[in-house]
Amino acid sequence: MSIAQQAATASAESASPTRAKRFMLFIAGMGGLLYGIDIGIIAGALPYLESTASLAWKLSAQQLSFIVAAVLLGSVLSSLFAGALADLIGRRWAMALSGLLFTLSIPLIALADGYTPLLLGRLLQGVSGGLIGVVVPLYLAECLHASQRGRGAALFQLLLTIGLVAAAVIGLAQAHSVDAVTAAAQALPEAQRAATVFAAKDNAWRSIFWMCLLPGLVFTAGALLLAESPRWLARRGRAEAALASLLRTRPAAEAQAELRDILQAQAAPATDPAAASNADARADAGGGSAGAWAAPANAASASDPLLSRRYLLPFLLACLVLALTQATGINSILAYVVNILNQAGLSGATANMADVGLKVVNAVMTVVAVVLVDRKGRKFLLMLGSGGIVVALLAAGLLFRSAESGQQDVRAAVETRIHDDSLALRLDGATLRALGGAEKDGAAQPGGVAQQLVVAYAYGPFTNVQTRRSDDPALLELRMTRGDTVQPDSVIGAFFRRLHLNPFANPADAVNAPLRIDKAYLAQVPPVSHGWQVALAIFLFVASFAVGPGVCVWLALSELMPTRIRSNGMSIALLINQFVSTVIAAVFLPTVGQHGYATMFFYGAGCAVLYFLTAAFLLPETKGKTLEAIEAHFDRRRSA
Repeated sequence: MSIAQQAATASAESASPTRAKRFMLFIAGMGGLLYGIDIGIIAGALPYLESTASLAWKLSAQQLSFIVAAVLLGSVLSSLFAGALADLIGRRWAMALSGLLFTLSIPLIALADGYTPLLLGRLLQGVSGGLIGVVVPLYLAECLHASQRGRGAALFQLLLTIGLVAAAVIGLAQAHSVDAVTAAAQALPEAQRAATVFAAKDNAWRSIFWMCLLPGLVFTAGALLLAESPRWLARRGRAEAALASLLRTRPAAEAQAELRDILQAQAAPATDPAAASNADARADAGGGSAGAWAAPANAASASDPLLSRRYLLPFLLACLVLALTQATGINSILAYVVNILNQAGLSGATANMADVGLKVVNAVMTVVAVVLVDRKGRKFLLMLGSGGIVVALLAAGLLFRSAESGQQDVRAAVETRIHDDSLALRLDGATLRALGGAEKDGAAQPGGVAQQLVVAYAYGPFTNVQTRRSDDPALLELRMTRGDTVQPDSVIGAFFRRLHLNPFANPADAVNAPLRIDKAYLAQVPPVSHGWQVALAIFLFVASFAVGPGVCVWLALSELMPTRIRSNGMSIALLINQFVSTVIAAVFLPTVGQHGYATMFFYGAGCAVLYFLTAAFLLPETKGKTLEAIEAHFDRRRSA
């Protein structure tokens, strides 16, 4: 069958390009939904996981941080091979694989009976998220017309924010359930009350994960029904299949003209940006005759290395934008937001309700970004968003600084309670008085002032941070023992120690090390008004992120990378992105325990300043330009 005959047949079979395009955007959007669930689901589950797993499984603060960071670490691992995998099996099959991995992770987490299966399940979720983060934006960039690419990436981000909202709503529903059980248990004896509340919290975090199973099934099945990327097919020399893919979402003349430009750009010599510029002019015009064309047997520069001179500038710029996006702390703040608001003065379902409101604001501002991204451009939105992030994080940091300035050092009083290199205390009224706290506490007496005790301690190189509040209905005991703190050796740790590169603590160094109290302070839990002020600052942070980096980062990832390195370049850039995010999440709880929340917020504000400068002075505007034209722009800058 000739090309012209195939075009006519495919056009007739695709009676509704609009319907096919909507289905493609819906399934790609479902990928964003899963990515949002990956990031947001732990926020609602973490308070209950922390209350139950730390007691039942003796998890340290560092292990809890690892559980949060495991999704991000999994993304790092999958980012190493996501681009190569998408090149090997195609964008469509890579998307289906990511959905399958997410689906398998849910029962592994929800049925976990210890630290290892929980960590592995979260890692599997992260591997899925890393694949989605590379492959879905890549697929949209290669399938959508230049005039619609911005909205396509924005839709991915919109569904990502809806995933965050869904995760927050699930967390809120479980919070109300736990609060109801807690209220009903107040009349029970202390031991029975504690056991009842414990069981409710354990069921809450498991239920939160079970409720995320359906979206994974929908995305996996839908990805199998999509057409393959026309640019991937063209690079494989399958020009006819590429045309059929284009014809599903475009008129015949436009599809043939775009395919000619794709093939011409792939065949153009590396030193000749003019060909891509000419292709850009024709593609933007949407015209061109339906004359004959043929796929090149071998593109002239198909084997150019990733870091060759012509690719270095756009590659490094994309990596910088993605690294700064995560350096603002967005993923950690979203993951720990309920904990943050608890520390700021909001407790129970109130913090979960604020979390839901936060995710709704995120979704609404993403809709605003969808409207603006192809009108105002990427550069303007990144400057607007990063500027707002600076203001928001500075405000949150100053609010926490004012609350943390009233901390009372009780290290000496806590050290007197150490017996046989272990310590146990319950933050009741008697303990508060012994530590020099308020005469009344929020749990024991009406009108009392709720107090919070934070203790950072260590056995040799093994450190941990524990926090207890006097208004906790269960009033859990704070226990410090060598067995709970010192983690057993691992094969990985032993391997790295032999290379003298071990990043993990050696259990042998803690066998005889005494219990050391590094820091212990007692402070009043801030009032509710302070909690809402912090919530407003975080609302501004999330709104600014959504309208700027939230949408534009996916465009930067897919648009700045030249065609020949796009899949591998996006993979490496997302690897850097997730590495920064993983490091921040992994050190979050230990850092705030040692240095306070203000430190983390001020750090994020400093990174946001660098983000604003990058957007203002280094980033080119890519609005309305084809991928081939953007590549030609960097070629001209290199030649200038």
